[in-house]
Amino acid sequence: MKILTIIGARPQFVKAAAVSREIKNHSDITEIIVHTGQHFDKNMSDIFFEEMDIPKPHYNLAINSVGHGAMTGRMLEGIEEICIKEKPDVVMVYGDTNSTLAGALAAKKLHIKVAHVEAGLRSFNMDMPEEINRILTDRISDLLLCPTQQAVENLIKEGFDSFSTKIELAGDVMQDAAMYYSQFSHEKSTIINEENLEHDKYVLATIHRQENTDDLDKLRHIISALNTLQKERVRVVLPLHPRTKKIIESNHVSVDFSIIPPVGYFDMLELIKHSKLVITDSGGLQKEAFFFKKQCITVREQTEWTELIDGDYNYLLPAKELEKLIAVFDASLMKNPDFSLNLYGDGNASKQIVHGIKKLL
Repeated sequence: MKILTIIGARPQFVKAAAVSREIKNHSDITEIIVHTGQHFDKNMSDIFFEEMDIPKPHYNLAINSVGHGAMTGRMLEGIEEICIKEKPDVVMVYGDTNSTLAGALAAKKLHIKVAHVEAGLRSFNMDMPEEINRILTDRISDLLLCPTQQAVENLIKEGFDSFSTKIELAGDVMQDAAMYYSQFSHEKSTIINEENLEHDKYVLATIHRQENTDDLDKLRHIISALNTLQKERVRVVLPLHPRTKKIIESNHVSVDFSIIPPVGYFDMLELIKHSKLVITDSGGLQKEAFFFKKQCITVREQTEWTELIDGDYNYLLPAKELEKLIAVFDASLMKNPDFSLNLYGDGNASKQIVHGIKKLL
């Protein structure tokens, strides 16, 4: 069996690392990795392959820094050419990026089976490009590998159980990666010492979604709220994408907390583990906060990880309401949710995914 794996963004590197380790245990599977180039900064791309021991991509399309339409179109064209050349049995896509949708479209138009890892997630906000990507990818996939029971139920409510597709509860592959790599992240990372950070004495923040970074008013609100949190409560540390940093600097937005360059996966694990709380607009980081028993405040109006909201592990705080950040921060630290609940599987999602794909043929 030949699997063509499509990746392009940081969370996909993490997921692919876990599944690729499992694929190595199957001598009857050949994996071809295609990197679309969606994340092109070295600290957000190359370093993940180096430190996580992911096989180097067989192809790198180097498609980035263009709009959604152009990016998806160029990826579709490039992936189609690779599919014609490699003739895979299955194309595996992860998550909800433009790379995900392009990979699924290219495969389906060539009558190649599609396996979607992290299927069934819904934020119910069609203004999010990610929501469009995940819905369309689900609809044309042959195998829907769901991370949670809620994701399975979302698909059933939308009628997917009547389509010619297989729905499987696989568990969350990001938990596989977090459990495995956290065993030695402290040996690989120097970020805590480099930034002179004390355990439980800082907040880890990340902001990257276009809905926040491309709207200058929202971005100003976010920076102002983090400035206030730094001044009145606790040190704030924010690894920042160069593109967003450029927006802040070019618009002379005052920053009073610690901005650091983008970090690799081991550094991020250590930053989460030693933090007091996480503030983010990232889908993946919401879960990683849960994995390491940290409260999270999500700077968005909706989240696809609704079980974290329901369980009181996460609080949604849109940018327009960030004047409440201090109050929400204080309230979050007073909560005592049960982090022992098994929301995302037992750490064997990669095995379930590979097993499910093998059953496709």
